[in-house]
Amino acid sequence: MNKLGVAIIGCGAISPLHAKAISVIKDVNLLTVVDIDADKATRAGIEYACHATDDYMEILNDNRINVVHLCTPHYLHAEMAVELLRAGKHVLTEKPIAADLSSAKRMLEEAQESTGQLGVVFQNRYNDASIYMKKTIDSGALGKLLCMKGIVTWHRNESYYKDSNWRGRWSTEGGGVLINQTIHTLDLLQWYGGEIKSVKGSITTDVLDGVIEVEDTAHACIDFENNVRGLFYGTNTYLENSPVELELVFEEGTLNLRRDYLYLWKDGKESLVCEPIFRATEGKSYWGTGHKRLIEDFYDHIFSGRKFWLDGTEGIKALKLVKDIYSSSQRAK
Repeated sequence: MNKLGVAIIGCGAISPLHAKAISVIKDVNLLTVVDIDADKATRAGIEYACHATDDYMEILNDNRINVVHLCTPHYLHAEMAVELLRAGKHVLTEKPIAADLSSAKRMLEEAQESTGQLGVVFQNRYNDASIYMKKTIDSGALGKLLCMKGIVTWHRNESYYKDSNWRGRWSTEGGGVLINQTIHTLDLLQWYGGEIKSVKGSITTDVLDGVIEVEDTAHACIDFENNVRGLFYGTNTYLENSPVELELVFEEGTLNLRRDYLYLWKDGKESLVCEPIFRATEGKSYWGTGHKRLIEDFYDHIFSGRKFWLDGTEGIKALKLVKDIYSSSQRAK
């Protein structure tokens, strides 16, 4: 088996999760780290004992590099992915797939023509509780899914936005709490519900008005083609990063995710059906442990020559839902 050479573009907060996952995969070597901030790239290069550069164009013609992880700001995903796919590289991009739908569609088109694969990081699909909920829906073990809700109450202060000039702006972040923090929960809701029939929602800036030009709070009602209804609420204005709450109501029982523990309410009794895996992780605890599983699965697909299932076509669905909520809010004004 030939070894795969890897590059990471973007040396911010999320990149250590990628680097750590790469470091334990057999026949995969991190060769280059890239960041527009040369000092940041240099520090990462020293930490991971690899080459560092502030110019991602260097890796386009580097035949040693087969796979590139995009950990860059949202607005750079499409531009970089298109060039990398055109060069035949496999690309794994952090969420969202892009800052806007037209850019995301360009990525999909390029992926169809490329010998490289395009993968999108929605690591929460790899959580044990998420898998349990999806299998329960698909198997019909609790009858039909009737409705569901997702609640995200997190905290982002002024410095979070002021320390990174691309955040909090429509042109670079593509939105606020919807596209950045809560997109993972929206992705799970659409993954569970299937084809969406209609979306009605609204966005507001409740606390960070004057700091950001995007929203810090949003809610939505999502009706699916199978008559399932999904309700969603998300905000960055809480003073704590609380665990995400999910509830799925079936004909014969209800699944509740609370503090990463999944409970089943059935026949008047509640039972624990899935416990979280506690282990030391890089980055923020509420990012979960799914990154490692997702990245390992991505490489397993590359080595075996199989198409990665969480590809651009799958990854764009959550972005479309986000944009539909924005459009609905705009129409309601």
